[in-house]
Amino acid sequence: MAGIELTTSQKTILQELVNSYRESDSAVKGERIAEEIDRSAGTIRNQMQSLKALQLVEGVPGPKGGYKPTAKAYDALQIQDIDHAAEVGLRHNGEYVEDANVTEINLTSVHHPEKCRAEIYLRGSMAAFEPGDTITAGPTPSSRLQIIGTIDGKDETSNVLVLVIDDMRAPVEDDEF
Repeated sequence: MAGIELTTSQKTILQELVNSYRESDSAVKGERIAEEIDRSAGTIRNQMQSLKALQLVEGVPGPKGGYKPTAKAYDALQIQDIDHAAEVGLRHNGEYVEDANVTEINLTSVHHPEKCRAEIYLRGSMAAFEPGDTITAGPTPSSRLQIIGTIDGKDETSNVLVLVIDDMRAPVEDDEF
């Protein structure tokens, strides 16, 4: 979406709104967003006014109200809003994460076998993930690739986990996951 320059804070808030909205399929309260990204509710309210002016969010009044992302929000974050996307599972420290889905895997530094890294793009909350945790992503739908690694960092603005790859396997069957 050309023309809209979002601040890092706006991107983080908008990404969390999209994550929470996808999880609940209902309006998201500002307090929930504030709690997830460790900001004050006042900061969220102020930023939501700017995001509403940019037509990236809409307010939903009433006791079950809150905020909903618009189609422009998905464009601004470069997220494809696919209703029937393939589910690519994720395990965090050995436990399957129900409300997360891997949307993209980028392999970086593959030329250096001892420092091979992967960027794992997620749909879902990033709050529980910490450096040093073990992640298993996959198998992917077509190649049945599975990546096992240790979190080296995370970018909550883009919903990305950066892994040091410990192992890659292909093909892997779903029951092996």
